[in-house]
Amino acid sequence: MENFKKRIWTAVIFALSPVTAFWLMQLMIGGYPWQYSFKVLLGNYVCMAFAFFFLCALTNHIALASILLHIAAWLWGVANGFLMQFRGNPILPWDFTALDTAMAVAGNYHYTPTVMMIVGLVILIALCVVIKKLCIPGEIRFTKDSAKFRLSALFLGVVCLVCTCSQTFLEACGIEADVWDQAASYQGTGAAASFALNTKFMDVDKPDNYSDAHVEEIMATVEPQKTELHGEEISKPNIIAIMNESWADFEDFGNLKLSESVTDYIKSLDGIYSHAYASVFGAGTSASEFEFLTGNTMAFLPSGSIPYQQYILHDTESLASILKNEGYQCIAMHPGERTSWQRNSAYPKLGFDTFICGEDMHVELSDEHGYVGDDSSFSEIIYQYEHRDTTKPFFMFNVTIQNHGSYTDENYPAEVWLTDDKGKYPQAEQYLTLANKTDQAFKILVDYFKACDTPTIIMMFGDHQPSVETEFLEKAYGVAMDDMTMEQYMGKFKVPFVIWANYDLPETEIPYTSLNFLSQYLLEYAGINTTPYGEFLCQTGKTIPALTFAGYFDSEGNAYSHLERNGFDELINSYQVIQYKNLFEADRKAAQ
Repeated sequence: MENFKKRIWTAVIFALSPVTAFWLMQLMIGGYPWQYSFKVLLGNYVCMAFAFFFLCALTNHIALASILLHIAAWLWGVANGFLMQFRGNPILPWDFTALDTAMAVAGNYHYTPTVMMIVGLVILIALCVVIKKLCIPGEIRFTKDSAKFRLSALFLGVVCLVCTCSQTFLEACGIEADVWDQAASYQGTGAAASFALNTKFMDVDKPDNYSDAHVEEIMATVEPQKTELHGEEISKPNIIAIMNESWADFEDFGNLKLSESVTDYIKSLDGIYSHAYASVFGAGTSASEFEFLTGNTMAFLPSGSIPYQQYILHDTESLASILKNEGYQCIAMHPGERTSWQRNSAYPKLGFDTFICGEDMHVELSDEHGYVGDDSSFSEIIYQYEHRDTTKPFFMFNVTIQNHGSYTDENYPAEVWLTDDKGKYPQAEQYLTLANKTDQAFKILVDYFKACDTPTIIMMFGDHQPSVETEFLEKAYGVAMDDMTMEQYMGKFKVPFVIWANYDLPETEIPYTSLNFLSQYLLEYAGINTTPYGEFLCQTGKTIPALTFAGYFDSEGNAYSHLERNGFDELINSYQVIQYKNLFEADRKAAQ
């Protein structure tokens, strides 16, 4: 009788382990068992089951396979929970192409388990004990009797794997991969099945109305332009572009009272100071530099995708290649790991002659909460300028790292705080202290080039806002996240930029733009002619000055979601067609 009961319980555990593992996984990201429909449960069941059945076939041990599955499910849920907390997105298929980058910065984050993670750990331990007690002891060794079980489990695993790889099956089960809100998809339709469905975005499909003839038709409407900004006085000035990690302007929202401004020097400069919109929040640095350098937008690419790993697989036109064709010496510099975001592979394809990483730097490296300080980054710019090839104009693209999250170093003293809430937001205070040091370091850089006779233009912009306390962000924005209008939501993606030169810049204003259009302004103010694709961007930017993954603004300042249908659809589709031609077609240079 006892043996019969164990057989029944073993069969139950064999059948239900994928379900209980799925429920455990979802608890880690705020999903509860009762909220999932049968279809969604079925879709996730097969995704979990293929791993479980393969484990059964491998071990010939149902209890061991079930325990391993539940441990993996808990770990997967915890990992997704932390990533959603730090960057807003869960684990996506293309993240595995950037594991080296993730490992390089992982140690600088503070991992505080949520209540559900702790509850989940308790449930996991209890499940492991119960499973071990109820199951018939299995045999890991291979026997003739076990061969049938192993083959049966392997067959079931293959069937489930085929279903897991079938987009049609998953979509029929109600599984969604919402590229606009991946976190909601993982929570609402399952972290296992949503991950599997996201693999369809590893390749970008052609726009529906794409053709070479349509590309030519669009480009025929673009009016050529020639930049003659400075006459013969200034020709091919030195160009320095700085993408400053997590540089934001929370003061611009007008809701904070700080002990001191963290942008007072930069805003005092005789230059151009304004704001651009990024496609990412809290993380995703490489997406922002991809937009700035190429003029392409993440709006037409999958949520959370990593362009350097997925799409920059051949020579691709960029700001660097444009300037290289103009005779510039093109240097990229990042004071971090050489392989971060696979920049070492992407930069040569974008036209850079040289890539300098942290270990290559020639100046003394300061330390700011575990990262190289902006003062060292800017000192390296000066060093490279002084040791440049003087027969060529100089272009330097510097991606800083000082202001990178997390902001939880207990030994890093806060020097800037909210006067009405001092000490309430320690992460924000640490971030504001770092941003203030960026302001101070930029003064040293500008002072150096003020004294230089060689014409030089400098642009610095932020890649995204930092991931700090939600309460602080809501205080800065002046609205709760759940109550935001579209315009207020776009404010989460607003970053500052400054353009300064040691020669006279035109007295123009840039009310707002987005990172994919920003380099066109830099070329214009440097007196460098852009490409036909750049001319298309300039023309598009007059109607839609800011276009990002999150949404876009028209020239009247109205904000729109990409889910809306309106009079801008045709122009946005044209942009998508031209971008696809430039990024993915072998003969893409025909549109450049």
